[in-house]
Amino acid sequence: MLTNRINTLSESITIAITTLAQELKAEGKDILSFSAGEPDFDTPQVIKDAAINAINAGFTKYTAVDGIPALKEAVAQKLLRDNGLKYETNQIIVNNGAKHSLFNLFSATIDEGDEVIIPAPYWVTYPELVKYCSGTPVTIETNDASGFKITPEQLQDAITPKTKMLILTTPSNPTGAVYSKEELTALAKVLEGTDILVASDEMYEKLVYDGEFTSAASVSDDMFQRTITINGLSKSVAMTGWRFGYMASAHTELIKATKKLQSQSTSNINSITQYAAIEGLNGSADEDIEMMRKEFIKRRDEAVKLFNEIDGLSVLKPDGAFYLFVNIQEVSNDSLEFAKELLASKGVAVVPGVGFGSEGYFRFSFATGIASIREGIKRIDEFVQELKTK
Repeated sequence: MLTNRINTLSESITIAITTLAQELKAEGKDILSFSAGEPDFDTPQVIKDAAINAINAGFTKYTAVDGIPALKEAVAQKLLRDNGLKYETNQIIVNNGAKHSLFNLFSATIDEGDEVIIPAPYWVTYPELVKYCSGTPVTIETNDASGFKITPEQLQDAITPKTKMLILTTPSNPTGAVYSKEELTALAKVLEGTDILVASDEMYEKLVYDGEFTSAASVSDDMFQRTITINGLSKSVAMTGWRFGYMASAHTELIKATKKLQSQSTSNINSITQYAAIEGLNGSADEDIEMMRKEFIKRRDEAVKLFNEIDGLSVLKPDGAFYLFVNIQEVSNDSLEFAKELLASKGVAVVPGVGFGSEGYFRFSFATGIASIREGIKRIDEFVQELKTK
């Protein structure tokens, strides 16, 4: 009954672990979950007020498929102000979250046999969507020693005549790695003279703790022409449930193609979200963003310190996002089994590294209160010491 392509699709491991943790908690079990990629802060009041005003004003009808003009203009101004990227509004489309942006992008650009280069560890959705669109994921391995970032040499070696696209994520989910301007420029040099597209997922842009954020498309004109910039407001202003993402490309025909697809699938995104998102883009919530960013720094520093005190575990201090990618290779070479046993015996939910394409690690989200972080890491320490005595 089902198609081959749907049968090859795997469920998101992050959602699966989070759901299991929620179910166990609902059963009354003492569960601490560090699996969800979701800020624990509330959406800023200025954004909620904009949504309430939109409802009261009757903005509850269909909109243009690619977004209301005021929202697309807000996206354009944000990209110019924050990233130095000049896009016209017809080079922008808004989607139901960045995951939807990626689905539309891959659907419009990837044919059977096309190769897509994906640095690992990667966000779990990338290879699954590439495969669903009949493409072939080509992973480039990274590790602690490289700061979980690919080198120009690795990129050059991965390119073949079938390469259609490179996916860049900065800051990274799951590692928090952030590419510097110099590093992005070096990668861009490798791509010069090719027709390879770059999908730059910049969802965690506002959550950078050390150094500065550089948008991939900003490093050269050549890079601007080949890069599709993907972003949203889920992480920066805690709007995960509102479902807002956007995509910008110098190629208007690409935006038109994704608009055509969206017109026959989801149509416009939620009209109320669109009006609220303007406030998330225009600087009105900047104080809230900075408050969250500073709190995440405190949590990151505390969690890194506590993990690196555990005999058998180690973790790099991430420059961005709100995850730690913890190395467990001294105690386990099966991250899925590690995560299952940890949840069963200590009530702590983390996401196994194998789901991100890197065995020997787990992802720990510090987008939760400091007391929970301390207790969770204490339980993980107990679990690891018990493992070592078996």
